[in-house]
Amino acid sequence: MKVKFIGGAGTVTGSKTLIESNGIRILIDCGLFQGIKPLRELNWEPLPILPSTIDFVLLTHGHLDHSGWLPRLVNQGFDGKIYCKSPTKDIAKLILLDSAKIQEEEARKANEGKYSKHQIAEPLYTVEQAQKVFSHFRVIKTNESIALDAEIEARFFNAGHIIGACSIELKIENKILVFSGDIGRDNDVLMYAPVKPKKADYIFLESTYGNRIHPNKDSKLELEMYINTTFQKGGTIIIPSFAVERAQSIMYLLWQLKKEDRIPNIPYIIDTPMGISALDIFSNNKKWHKLSLDECFEMEKMFTLVSDYQETMNVIFDEQSKVVIAASGMVTGGRVLSYLEHYIGLPETTIIIVGFQAEGTRGRKLLEGAKELKIHGKYYPVLATILEIEGLSAHGDQNDLVNWLSELENIPKKIFLVHGENQPADELRIKIIEKYHFECTIPLMGQEFEL
Repeated sequence: MKVKFIGGAGTVTGSKTLIESNGIRILIDCGLFQGIKPLRELNWEPLPILPSTIDFVLLTHGHLDHSGWLPRLVNQGFDGKIYCKSPTKDIAKLILLDSAKIQEEEARKANEGKYSKHQIAEPLYTVEQAQKVFSHFRVIKTNESIALDAEIEARFFNAGHIIGACSIELKIENKILVFSGDIGRDNDVLMYAPVKPKKADYIFLESTYGNRIHPNKDSKLELEMYINTTFQKGGTIIIPSFAVERAQSIMYLLWQLKKEDRIPNIPYIIDTPMGISALDIFSNNKKWHKLSLDECFEMEKMFTLVSDYQETMNVIFDEQSKVVIAASGMVTGGRVLSYLEHYIGLPETTIIIVGFQAEGTRGRKLLEGAKELKIHGKYYPVLATILEIEGLSAHGDQNDLVNWLSELENIPKKIFLVHGENQPADELRIKIIEKYHFECTIPLMGQEFEL
């Protein structure tokens, strides 16, 4: 049996792990690379194997860095089944369509503005190509194991993080392989705590926050303080957010603050069509999160839901103070760019970062103190106040990741640390060795191992 790391190694995006056994090829996740240009350019490169030779894709969850390359995979010949949980299928559909629309829109703008280095800018994939993925989805039911072959069985179990997110246990060649996917937090606002594995021969563990401990701060109190301070300056608060789960978590905290009369009576706006659609997924999948159906409906009533782009323009040019939640979470595309074009040069504006920002993304640049930001080929001075609420991250921190291994009943042969930049992965490796004495490896992109 062989494992090949063709994405999500040395970086937090582009998750793709290939397992080969007795002529069967299984791809765990099929994500899009984001961030610095050398990574983004990998999205245009072919896989090191033909997509037509892959038999199955097992999808841990629907985020773009885990599902966003599926249209390319299908377009290049993949004709197998994509197994996932029901909410993941719904979320992946939303995210792939949104990604395709953004790809098409950015190509159109690049051609009109003539700021592409290519003679004709093309989208990575189109809406039509994204739609061709949907017929390949197969839903795994609760507590169901799937026989992929006579001697290969897969089981999905809750990972927290976002609605539908799972870790995957693969029984293959009398070995147990466990792929963590993205692990949520033990004390998340909306999601239940991740389920810990009991047995594993090989573990593929994410390391996004492998070198960080989330601060023991009251995120709700931070949000209250930032909103009130900005309101007193007459400014607008912009919260770039992942449309699934982070947007709903922020909505929940804002709703609580409003009920407690701790924030002003100003417009609270959700401007992400995908985030609005995700609210329906929340309502239809109650067992995956802590909110009741009544709470979901009550929370929604507080917000103005914007989906039409003309409405976006109306909100942008409305001069009153407001709070806007808009995608994308790493400021790589989407509606939030239109807000930043108008507001990032105003000193009274506050931009609140609430999730992990991959290397090279605009969100990371803002956190690192960038003085200007390039949007649609033009540079904008950063005069807005940039703040971060680390406690709202959907990723477990170093303690959560180490603790996720605490219920193992055996000593695994090896732990591969993936989905992390090199320094966080290495610091997590040291912590795991110190606590458990497990053998840990940090694979390189393209590296192959025999198991």
